[in-house]
Amino acid sequence: MITSEHSLTRDLPDLEATDAFASDLAKSLLPGITIYLHGDLGAGKTTLVRSMLFALGHTGTAKSPTYTLVETYQINALTINHFDLYRLADPSELEYIGIRDYINSHSICIFEWADKGVGFVPPADIEITLQFTAIGRKAILTANTQHGQAMLQELKQ
Repeated sequence: MITSEHSLTRDLPDLEATDAFASDLAKSLLPGITIYLHGDLGAGKTTLVRSMLFALGHTGTAKSPTYTLVETYQINALTINHFDLYRLADPSELEYIGIRDYINSHSICIFEWADKGVGFVPPADIEITLQFTAIGRKAILTANTQHGQAMLQELKQ
């Protein structure tokens, strides 16, 4: 693990390491936080979210929102909105799904392909970039706000 004041890097050589990282992320989630997930197709963005949901106690199906744009999960007192904007043709389409209703101080919003929603997607508190490496993958977390910094500090403990 490599850390700096506003970033953290974790090696994810296998699914077990990804699950452990997702569990750590789940424990550090704060209501109102917005997370962007970056990475190539197949980098593990949806897998990471699915592992986070299961770590939080979700027992049902955790579907990829590739075609629905958003999947919402209510887990105990947390509402988690998982967006996948890969197939979004125009950012204004987010108005049709009522994106403003999903974004509030009580919900956690996780966006894959957030760059496709420019102008409608809130800024990220924390960004997670998943990259392929010779040993599997690595996750690079960057905190962009005080909210994100608080989450990052929790992860570093």
